[in-house]
Amino acid sequence: MLCSQTLLQIKPFQLLPPDRLDWICDRTQHIQLTSGEILVQEGEAPQGFFIQLRGQITISRSSNGADMPVGRHESPSFFGEIQCLTEDLVPVTLTSDTHTDLYRLSCPDFLEVLHSCRDFEKAIFCTMAKRLRGLESFIQSREKMAALGTLSAGLAHELNNPAAALVRVLKDAKPAILELQRMNLVYGQHQVDDAHTQQWLALRDHGFDAIADPQNDPLIQGDREDALTDWLEDYGVDEAWKLAEPLAAGEVEPDILEQLMDPWRDSETELRDMGLRWLALSFDVMGMITKGLDGAERISTLVQSMKSYSYMDRAAQQEVNIHDGIEDTLRLFAFKLKHGIRVERHYDPDLPRIMAFGSELNQVWTNLLDNAVDALAESPSRPPQITIRTCQKQGGIRVEVEDNGPGIPPEINTRILEPFFTTKPMGKGSGLGLDVVRRIVENRHGGSLMVESVPGRTCFAIALPLPQ
Repeated sequence: MLCSQTLLQIKPFQLLPPDRLDWICDRTQHIQLTSGEILVQEGEAPQGFFIQLRGQITISRSSNGADMPVGRHESPSFFGEIQCLTEDLVPVTLTSDTHTDLYRLSCPDFLEVLHSCRDFEKAIFCTMAKRLRGLESFIQSREKMAALGTLSAGLAHELNNPAAALVRVLKDAKPAILELQRMNLVYGQHQVDDAHTQQWLALRDHGFDAIADPQNDPLIQGDREDALTDWLEDYGVDEAWKLAEPLAAGEVEPDILEQLMDPWRDSETELRDMGLRWLALSFDVMGMITKGLDGAERISTLVQSMKSYSYMDRAAQQEVNIHDGIEDTLRLFAFKLKHGIRVERHYDPDLPRIMAFGSELNQVWTNLLDNAVDALAESPSRPPQITIRTCQKQGGIRVEVEDNGPGIPPEINTRILEPFFTTKPMGKGSGLGLDVVRRIVENRHGGSLMVESVPGRTCFAIALPLPQ
């Protein structure tokens, strides 16, 4: 049985009068844990206030399917006061590392003794505040790392396609360019009429322009390919279908080929069809270069977006363009938005720049967009849409991020900004994403965060002040 002298090993209990210590001892229940035994599982209802006299307990929290240690209770110690006061579900799992001796005081009994002595109450609240700050700081760091991991995975995914395309282009372009050089040498050895050569070059240049600025009419393109395939087969070209597609992309017509190839129709040399292959291969190379350039520009844009998103090499606080920050975030979120989510923008073109912590505001847009995407995943029956609005209002700027998901239930609408409160499944959310948003907006920028939600519409509105 617990005795009052044992309780005095723990500092806050030294503030209680002897009769209160005896009162606690009479009402506690002795619990013994073996190594590896779980005392409380994350997500369970509060079980009371615990006094730990021997052993060690690890505090862990589920994150993306893995248990992450967040702290330890060394003996002598106490814990459970937060859940007794808030009546929230336990946010962590408590596992005994060694043989552990505990005494449990029920929540009503703990609250009675807590409020019976002002000094004891102050000591418990000081400990509770310290623990909350430590847990919050740890989980916020984890949230930032998780967000960074999400963006990094998305960035890697977005970079992979243009990078792979660029590698393929460079691999295919090398033998194609070598073959073009060989054809040019063979052609030059036959001393062809210069005026005839100029006709080939003019046709090639016209094709280059067409490839650089394609009309993208599939019907016209298909008809041209069919006509070219028929002409090439009649001319006797092997694998005519391979040449038809690039020639059609260069807007080459059969009657032009008929005119240009007439001098070599009866030739027994390579020149009989080399002009056709040279032209098709030239268009192929130009197409490769165009695709490679598109890939390189895409890579450059993504890298620039990431650099701009993180405000790398720039002062923490500076004049920022809100629209640029939102667009950088959207580009990095492209991999999540590809699955049928439409993003509608209503930007105020005259929105002024503001002095702000740019990378922190981008974290705000990241959290709000991430929440919107998660909410839309819960309502697959309707076309998912995110609407972003910006405007000037009451001496400041206002940014709204709205989704047409299922909405926030009225019974939890007032709690969603509380630290550690989350509606996501266990291990999927820490409940600090919106708390981070609130802190950045209100504490760091002197703004305000408002939430409006009904079924089919949830809108988070950020108000940021303009300098006077």
